[in-house]
Amino acid sequence: MAKGEGFERHRQPWKTDEIQKLHLLAKKGMALKAIAKALTRSEESVKDRAKADGLEIAKLR
Repeated sequence: MAKGEGFERHRQPWKTDEIQKLHLLAKKGMALKAIAKALTRSEESVKDRAKADGLEIAKLR
């Protein structure tokens, strides 16, 4: 899938429940790709939000 393809929700504001889910998944040590898929958001969006919230996202090894 090409970058940005399949994400209809371009530039949608984050809802409280999505932010909570992001925090939960990040704390569980889930990878960026998996979190992005779970939230149906782009990896870039998830990464930016996590950075804004001071979250650490597990790096794939």
